Formats: sequence, C-alpha cells, structure tokens
Amino acid sequence: MSAQVINGKELVSSIREEIRSDAAALTAQGNQPGLVVVIVGDDPASQVYVRNKAKACDDVGIYSEVHRLPEQTTQEELIALIHGFNNNNRINGILVQSPLPKHINEEAVVDEIDPAKDVDCFHPINVGNLMIGKDGMKPCTPHGVIEILKRTGVEIAGKHAVVVGRSNIVGKPMAMLLLREHATVTVVHSRTPNMEEMTKQADILVVAVGKAHLIKANHVKPGAVVIDVGMNRPADGKLTGDVDFEAVKEIASSITPVPGCVGPMTITMLLRNTVDAASRAAKANVSV
Repeated sequence: MSAQVINGKELVSSIREEIRSDAAALTAQGNQPGLVVVIVGDDPASQVYVRNKAKACDDVGIYSEVHRLPEQTTQEELIALIHGFNNNNRINGILVQSPLPKHINEEAVVDEIDPAKDVDCFHPINVGNLMIGKDGMKPCTPHGVIEILKRTGVEIAGKHAVVVGRSNIVGKPMAMLLLREHATVTVVHSRTPNMEEMTKQADILVVAVGKAHLIKANHVKPGAVVIDVGMNRPADGKLTGDVDFEAVKEIASSITPVPGCVGPMTITMLLRNTVDAASRAAKANVSV
C-alpha cells in the first residue's frame, strides 16, 4: 500500500488562518506585527524567497518591509541598518536573507540582531534557549516539521526519530525539538559508516542534507513517517527532495512531497514567529 502523501497546502492554509486571526487581534490593539527582510546582492533564488515572504506577510496581515541592498554594501553598513531595526518598535522580526556576499561575515551580522526579533532563531542566545528547552523563538524549518507531525496525528513521544543531517539550520535544532517532544533521537551524517542500518530503525525519518534522492527504499523501515526537507534542482531543472519519493512512498506510512510541504511550512513558521514576537512585545509594554 502506498504511503499517505501529506497535504502541505491544506496544513499551511489551516495554520495561516490561525496566524491571520492572531495578527488581526494584535492589530486591533494597536500592535500590528511587523517583519523586515534584508537582502544584499542579486542572488536569483534569494529574490524569489524574499518575494514569497513579503506576499505571505500581506496575506496574513503582517506589516512588512523589504530592503534590497547592493552587492558592495559593507558589513558595517548592514549592521548599522540592523541596529536601526532593533530600535524600531514598528518591527518585531528581522530576517537577513542568506547567502550574504563573501566579504560579509554572516555570523557577525546575526549576532547584532536583537534576540527578541530574531525570527530565524539563529542568534546564539536563542540557540541556547532552544538547547535548554526554554520558551521562545523556534527555528522555522524544524518547527514546521514538528507542526506537520502533530497536525497529521503522528505520535512523537516514545518513537525513534532519525535525523539525517547535522546543519545548524535544520539538523541540530531538529534533533532538539524532537527531544522536547520525548522522542528518542539519532543523528546521522556524512561520517556515519552504517547510515542505512541507522535510518532503517526510524519510526520518524527526517532528511535534510541537500543531496537529491539520497534516501532510497532500502533506507526506510516499513510504516515509517518520512519528512523530506531537501530542496535540490538537478540537471533536468525539476525541483526534488533528498528522498527518492516514488520508491519510498511504497514503503512509508506517510511522506511529505517536494515541493509543496516543508518549504511553505517554513515560511508559515516565520509568520508564526513574527506574530509571537509581536505578542511578547505587546505584553512587555503593558507590564512596564
């Protein structure tokens, strides 16, 4: 029996309706959530992502600004701009689009973002809070994966979750969020000698390495839930994931398609983080 293909469009629509309602309530109180996106240079993929984020903000009632800076912008100029947004009460979320030009140190830039406005959850303070289980920002893609699992009725507690990939953006925080949900978590990566043996133990398999069709049917335990975070564009130009979808869907109990699920959910969690940041800021102002 083929796996259930998780309907990302339906999930995203449902969550965005919740976000729209929360944003409207804050706006009615005079606290409309606001997000600023900064892009440096002319990377075509980044331009598409930024347009999609601005459109998503408009869709749910979030005020948004997009600042497009020339390739030659200096690190000092970018940081000065960020400091201005840190002090701007109209803005609740600051996102600096990756990749940045090579002459700009991305880590140094992220360090200058107010952690309360770090809606990507890249600042060391937010990463530390994630590690110790403190409430606050959650990284958008891993947070989206947890929402996919919960909203499709997947039991996480007590299950063996295997994360393929150890990046700071997805792999590591994904493992932390799964631990929060009481899963037993294994992380495998390029130096794991027996990856197939590890992945075949997974009740929940999350794949995030950026290598097209890395995971085949022989990597997957029958009945596993498979979440494909990968976004690859091979020579044929067709967007595809890290999982061999056609082969694995005959083994798994449910699976996410690429494109159409984790990608839109990631943007949705960015909106969620922005609204939550606005809510925290509004409560802080009331308590002062």
